[in-house]
Amino acid sequence: MSKRMSKKWLTVLFIIVIAFSVTACSKGGNSEPQTNGSKPGSGTAEKPVEINFWDMVWGPPSYVEEAQKLVEQFNSEHPTIKVTYQSTPWNNWYQTFTTAIAAGAPPDISTGAGYQAFQFTDNDAILPIDDVVEELRSEGKLDDFVPGSVEALKYNGHYVAFPWMIDIRVPFYRKDVFQEAGITELPKTWDELRADLKKINGNGKYGLVLPGNDPNLGLQALFSLMLNNGGGIFTPDKKVDLLNERNVEAAQFLADIVSDGSVNPAMLGFNGDSGVKEFGAGRGGVFIHTPSLPDSFPELADKIGVLEPLAGPHGDKATLGWVNNIMIYKATKHPDEAKTFLKWWSENNKTLWTVGKQGGFPVKQSFTQDPYWQNNPILKLIADKYLGIMKTTGFQAPGGFPELNEIEGDGTTLTMIQKLMSGKPVKESMEETAKKYETIMGNKK
Repeated sequence: MSKRMSKKWLTVLFIIVIAFSVTACSKGGNSEPQTNGSKPGSGTAEKPVEINFWDMVWGPPSYVEEAQKLVEQFNSEHPTIKVTYQSTPWNNWYQTFTTAIAAGAPPDISTGAGYQAFQFTDNDAILPIDDVVEELRSEGKLDDFVPGSVEALKYNGHYVAFPWMIDIRVPFYRKDVFQEAGITELPKTWDELRADLKKINGNGKYGLVLPGNDPNLGLQALFSLMLNNGGGIFTPDKKVDLLNERNVEAAQFLADIVSDGSVNPAMLGFNGDSGVKEFGAGRGGVFIHTPSLPDSFPELADKIGVLEPLAGPHGDKATLGWVNNIMIYKATKHPDEAKTFLKWWSENNKTLWTVGKQGGFPVKQSFTQDPYWQNNPILKLIADKYLGIMKTTGFQAPGGFPELNEIEGDGTTLTMIQKLMSGKPVKESMEETAKKYETIMGNKK
């Protein structure tokens, strides 16, 4: 080869080396290598997107174990996403979340109680999921959900959370106590219930378990009766309506049961745990409680049943419940991946009940066709008869609102129950609470 030719090829080789070096720098410089043309943050097989999921303790240890297994299953099916599971206790839950939000470090996604998403939406912490809801609606998947459960999570025109579990209240009864009282046919109306409760009274037994010093169960029993009577505490435009005729009639019915001697006078000082003990000991015939009540007495499995929905004085049938949910936080850096997990969780979490022994009911009605529910007389009756007539405390107004949480936890409501149990005039007992509700809502009738 001539010297001229050698010099020419050396020049070409030098140009190629320079071009290669420039190209390599333009494709990454000092940044991490990318694969398959993916964008930063979208997740790759080498470094998946990380999502933090805070899940409240919705059941016994078996629930937490099963929830962790579900997260592991999701991760194995979605190699570009890694969800980290955190079981979050109910003690100081509000402070836990508000502190995290204030610090700019909330989870990407979490489960929560009925009104949690409304509260945190007011703090500008929740990401609306209108697109997720509309996608599932267009696919026909929302047809499987308990009626009203999706719309119950709409606030200020946006869906701020997605339903996954129904927490409902139903009237349990002791079969042996009814039998001892000579009750051969279960009550179907309020009048029949009142008559049967009176038959139970005596020999240390009382017809109704009604914890008068519990901020939840006493209130829930009264609200259940109000809804059962076609009442409710709001008008459609969110005005307080506690003193409407149907509500007063329901409160009077409860007061009449007390005046019949069908509630142990000592109940005025009982909390929920004490009420459970009374029912378990057979000293009470009927107890309005959560579907998980029988789990407290596995030895009494054949002695506990659920009354079918009772017809109120005007023929209405309904009961109280809440739509517990799952929500995404605005601070997340990976909203698309969080939405992917939310949809998957909704479709695949049936084992939280069948294996994890979660106490509520699934929002997906098709789940309850599983033998876990169909072969259990109590669970089957609740699924068949009660889920479809469940109403929330704010059902009259479209969607939800954060004031519901304060109204349910307000101390004057417990005072109202105690006044009713003490024989005070019904309407007078309700007026103070109605005024406090109006203050909470910031409006008048």
